[in-house]
Amino acid sequence: QVQLVESGGGSVQAGGSLRLSCSTSTNIYTNNSMGWFRQAPGKEREGVAVADRDGLTTYADSVKGRFTISKDNAKNTLYLQMNSLQPEDTAMYYCAADSFLWHKFLQNWQGAFAYLGRGTQVTVSS
Repeated sequence: QVQLVESGGGSVQAGGSLRLSCSTSTNIYTNNSMGWFRQAPGKEREGVAVADRDGLTTYADSVKGRFTISKDNAKNTLYLQMNSLQPEDTAMYYCAADSFLWHKFLQNWQGAFAYLGRGTQVTVSS
């Protein structure tokens, strides 16, 4: 049973925008930090942004000022608004939830998360 369901990926031209969504259960949403990670072909996974249970957020340097992570507590949904997209943003984007997600993000953790979605593809053409 998939417990994190992502949506919103697609193909855009450079400079365009997309909004990703990640829906989950109340139990997972309220008991974990949640965030977005991405992986391009041939590259290791990298953290994009994380929001903890209190709404504090952190971002990868490569997306600061362009991406915004947010949460809708009424809908148990995490979002990633992506603006000014560039070809280097092309990757599979995954939603993750984990009580240690903030630390795993800072440590560039390559292991497993407590919960991980199946991913949604984002492709940016030049």
